[in-house]
Amino acid sequence: MKTIIGEKLGMTQVFDDENRAIPVTVIKAGPVHVTQIKRPETDGYAAIQIAYKEMTTNRSNRAQVGHFAKAGVAPHRYIVEVRVDDPDDYKLGQEITIGDVLEAGQRADATGISKGKGFAGVMKRHGMKGQGASHGVHKVHRAPGAIGACATPARVFKGKRMPGRMGGDQTTVMNLDVVQIDADRNVLLLKGAVPGAKGAVVVVREAVKNRG
Repeated sequence: MKTIIGEKLGMTQVFDDENRAIPVTVIKAGPVHVTQIKRPETDGYAAIQIAYKEMTTNRSNRAQVGHFAKAGVAPHRYIVEVRVDDPDDYKLGQEITIGDVLEAGQRADATGISKGKGFAGVMKRHGMKGQGASHGVHKVHRAPGAIGACATPARVFKGKRMPGRMGGDQTTVMNLDVVQIDADRNVLLLKGAVPGAKGAVVVVREAVKNRG
């Protein structure tokens, strides 16, 4: 599965041939380097490890420096393992750019860490209706209401939708249209929203459900 790592720069809009505005997320995608190759005969499965965003040696520990030195590249801040069909198609230290992964007109999946919203109630977190607000109702309009389950089982089941921390989770948005690619500047425009705040790291791959 062709994959690349990038940073979310923000959102803007572009216009198509019929002068319609298309909302897009701008991602600085790659380049990445192949820093490890795993083969079925040695590791039990086929995969490559790709690394993004170089950093100085003094910000790396000795294990990291040695690992990247085997691939002949400088230490990088982010690494992702990607399953591949044939690991022999790749070489250690190989550079992969956005032009090698996607092209305009394809569809892509984007994975990132969603924005953290802090502690949220059930109406915001789960979209619950809340309680009535007419005369005679106590001031519990945004409360979840009863959560018990009678004398049997006399407990609240795990996983019940309750108030709690919202956001800050790994999220994948699938089947985003690739609107434009600027291979010279390593810039990718995806139609719609992508998880994360500005500057967040995003993993972009070919759409697994729709490759049209």
